Amino acid sequence: MALYLIGDVQGCDAMLQRLLDEVGFSPSRDRFIVLGDLVNRGPQSLAALRRVMRLDGAADTLLGNHDLHLLAVAAGVRPPHRGDTLDDILAAPDRAALLDWLATRPLALLERGWLLVHAGVLPGWSVEQTLALADEVHAVLRDPTQRHAWLAQMYGNEPERWSDDLQGPARWRVIVNALTRLRFCTPSGEMEFATKDGRDGAPAGYLPWFDVPGRASAGTPIAFGHWSTLGPLARADVLPLDSGCVWGGALSAACLPDEHTPLDARAVEVIRLPCPQAQAPGRGM
Repeated sequence: MALYLIGDVQGCDAMLQRLLDEVGFSPSRDRFIVLGDLVNRGPQSLAALRRVMRLDGAADTLLGNHDLHLLAVAAGVRPPHRGDTLDDILAAPDRAALLDWLATRPLALLERGWLLVHAGVLPGWSVEQTLALADEVHAVLRDPTQRHAWLAQMYGNEPERWSDDLQGPARWRVIVNALTRLRFCTPSGEMEFATKDGRDGAPAGYLPWFDVPGRASAGTPIAFGHWSTLGPLARADVLPLDSGCVWGGALSAACLPDEHTPLDARAVEVIRLPCPQAQAPGRGM
């Protein structure tokens, strides 16, 4: 069975279909996991969401910041953005089922020895702690009685760093910000969200999260999306897969080797399919 990891689809369902055709994906034999941001900005968010939901068991998606934005807009606690392409989902007759299914998607997974997240991992978090913290937020989102209240408190950049003493919404906000928004942080784990440049654009005192010395998750390779300006990295421990499909870049898929193959991102086959531009870069990247 092949397991494919796919970068940010962002509503580009036709390109997702082309990519699956390119790799010869068969739902009776293979699986794929989108690394978050399944919807929004591209022209076919409803079709992309329905496709992955329909293939449940053979397909899944992590929650990314755009997926959480959809849930917040649908809950009436967040206004839509100018470049959103969520109206087809919000007006769909199966809206409730689609949103309930999306809200139950994970924020992190461990597959074949690889940690999968949408954006990043704070330097003090081990793999085990990352998965446990993701499950805390997952439990809140799965519970319809808690979901609306949490979505209303989800947004904001504070607290800027993790503490084991954090409780409730402040604790969950740090978890969500790290797993779905993180690019740069300080060595002590203070997060920065304004900068969307590539690796060399780090603000003074900040590093790409995966470059922090002594990172507790360093022993496990991590695949992630979210950072379309990053580009490929020729290193063993991290595999970025957001290649900017919606901005006219490419849609990327990585075929994970089986459990008996050394865990080295440099040895993973990555397929990149060029995409037509759906939105101009700079709008909500």
